[in-house]
Amino acid sequence: MEHFLNLNYIQAINNLEIMEERQDDVDTIRFHEPENAFDILTERAFVKKFRLTKGLVNILIDELRPYLEPPSRKSAISIERKVLTALRIFASGSYQQDIGENRASSLSQPSVSKCIAEVCDALNMPNIFNKHVRFPSSLNELNHIRQEFTNVYGIPGVIGIIDCTHVAIVPPKADGPYPEHIYVNRKNYHSINVQLICDSNMGIINVNAKYPGSTHDSYIWRRSAISTIMEQMNNEGMRSYYLLGDSGYALRPWLMTPLNNPEPNTPEGRSNEWFSKTRSLIERTNGLLKMRFRCLLKHRVLHYHPIKASKIINACVILHNICIKNNVPEPIDEITNDVDLGMHYVEENHLNHLNK
Repeated sequence: MEHFLNLNYIQAINNLEIMEERQDDVDTIRFHEPENAFDILTERAFVKKFRLTKGLVNILIDELRPYLEPPSRKSAISIERKVLTALRIFASGSYQQDIGENRASSLSQPSVSKCIAEVCDALNMPNIFNKHVRFPSSLNELNHIRQEFTNVYGIPGVIGIIDCTHVAIVPPKADGPYPEHIYVNRKNYHSINVQLICDSNMGIINVNAKYPGSTHDSYIWRRSAISTIMEQMNNEGMRSYYLLGDSGYALRPWLMTPLNNPEPNTPEGRSNEWFSKTRSLIERTNGLLKMRFRCLLKHRVLHYHPIKASKIINACVILHNICIKNNVPEPIDEITNDVDLGMHYVEENHLNHLNK
């Protein structure tokens, strides 16, 4: 009996030592000093991982610094690390734990979640958001953007192209702004229906990411601030400014839609060909946005509450515009032809009544 007790005692000591070794390993990982991505990555590798150049990330960090909590102790997460962690999540669409275990992050999953929330809140601050996502607010700005469309596509008057795209989310809980079933779209997955308006350079001049996936594009448009602005401009005599939209929108003097079933090789048919060519710009803009920030792709799915998912969408639009403005190279090597970009196309002959 005494021999048996001694064996149990020895086994218990061995188990305790094993547990202590494992805890040491966990602590080593937890408190491992992350590698400095600015130092270890080339400029090209840095852009591939974070989408922005090193210089642009430094500018972004300085811009967001007043809205991010500074580290209170030496082992706390630095502002630079918070921003890089959020950028990596946006760019890859990977799970938080995978990003946290990356050498440049070395954070726990809850810490990654806090970084995302903090950076998203900062990017959604009105003075930050409105600086980077702006619909033309003066006559000079309107004329400038109209001239750019004229130079590229040859038809005067266009100041933007509008369409909606779906961003997949996990089924929301009951405490959301809308019931769970409202988020199920026409392709039978949960999403947020995001309205985008782009300029001739694929910059996004307006985004509305507030509505659940079952909401029709035209409903979002009718309730948007830009719809009111365009109507007021028309009422005040500014009738040479308009947006382009597909047949899902009602035809208005300030919102042009394609003609219904024109005969080929006629002026109407050629007009529709021009219209289709020009309007495809919003599809390319949406594709570039989602390829650059892959967390927005359908198969990645945002695992967040709808309100937080909307903030992430806004944040990605801001970052997209920063890339466009500064001519950051597109992620060409990551584009595939079979990716669902979340645009639900309408059958024009089924929507003729909307144009009446």
